[in-house]
Parts: sequence; C-alpha cells; structure tokens
Amino acid sequence: MKCSRRNFLTSAGAGAVIFTTGGLGVAALQNAQASSDEQKSPKRYGMVHDETACIGCTACMDACREVNKVPAGVSRLEILRSEPQGEFPDVDYRFTRKSCQHCENPPCVYVCPTGAAYKDEETGIVDVHKEKCVGCGYCLAACPYQVRFFNPEDHAADKCNFCRDTNLAQGKQPACVESCPTQALTFGDLNDPNSDVNNIIDNKVVYRDKAHLGTKPKLYKVPHQKGEISS
Repeated sequence: MKCSRRNFLTSAGAGAVIFTTGGLGVAALQNAQASSDEQKSPKRYGMVHDETACIGCTACMDACREVNKVPAGVSRLEILRSEPQGEFPDVDYRFTRKSCQHCENPPCVYVCPTGAAYKDEETGIVDVHKEKCVGCGYCLAACPYQVRFFNPEDHAADKCNFCRDTNLAQGKQPACVESCPTQALTFGDLNDPNSDVNNIIDNKVVYRDKAHLGTKPKLYKVPHQKGEISS
C-alpha cells in the first residue's frame, strides 16, 4: 500500500481526533469521580427555629409524639412559652424550642461508658444505640440542655433524633417541620451552602443556646423581637 500525502494527513487527523476524544474522556471521568466524591461527603443536619414565626400551637410536639411513638409522660420536643411581654392590650409571648441540639461536641456521647450514645458521622445526628444502654443516667446528667430522658417502655435513654428512623428514613422532613403551620422550623444540611437552613443562618440574626460551653449546637434560633436573648 502506498503512503500518499493524502493518506498520511488523513491518518494523522484521525489520530488527533482519537487523542482529543481521549482527553475529553479522561476529563469526563475525572468530573464524574469528583461528583461522586461530593455526593459521598458526610451531611451535617441542623435546624432553625424562627421564634418570630412560632405561635406556640404545639402541632410539632403532637406530630413528634405520633410519628415516633413517644410514650405518655415524656417528650422529645417541647415548646416553651415566656412570661407575658408588653402591656395590655399589646401583650405578646415568646415561644422557644427545647430539644436535642445535636452538638458537634456532645457531652452525652463522651460520658457514655458503653457506646450507647453516639454521633453518626454520616449525618451529624446524635443518637442512641438502645440495645447498648444500661440505664446508668450519665448522659442525662451530662447534657447541658437537659433534653434526654429514660423511655418508660424500653428503659433506654431517649431524645430527638430528627426522626432519623421514621420520616428521614422515608425521605421526608422531620415530623415537627412537616406539621408546623407557620413554617417556623427549617431543617437541612449545614454542609450544603445552598440549603434552606444555611440561607436563613446567613441572612438573619440567629443564636444558639449555651454556645459558650463549646458544644457547638446545630439547633439555631431566630430571636423573638421583644425582650432579651437568653442563653
């Protein structure tokens, strides 16, 4: 076979196309790998309670109890009402949420002798391995927010876990968030800069309870417009 100038240029062009395509293929694979790694990065779930929007209806408490089968006499979530603020007829109340803060540095986890209390590294949720709980009460005593309790039915430590075993497992929002009629609760991934929860934190004044203790709570609050902010 003769190697004419025409055949040589044609072959060289084909080689260039193959090389270029190969380069694009490598880039595409690298982008796909980066995207896959990004998808596998751990989440850090957090919540915002907007005290200016909360009306104290306690629908969140009822939904939490129903979805998570919380026994009577104990509660994973409470809405606390302040003393009256202002003078009649312009009287107002402040409502704030009391529940697990899902701390980055959870004292309850550090004091647990059996590993029953733990922080899930894939979600940041602080939870309880009930089968490991021996009922020593160390975690209840160590929690600065006093939100843990012993479940009277299984006798293990219990608390809010953002509906991890119920609504979250079904791809839904926590029951309290779904039930809130004024959208005072926002839940999402704090590691996602575009999440709704980060949008609120970045654009509104927020505070966290007892943050000075170094627990790094992941429950943020938009303060009520009247009165002082308690910590």
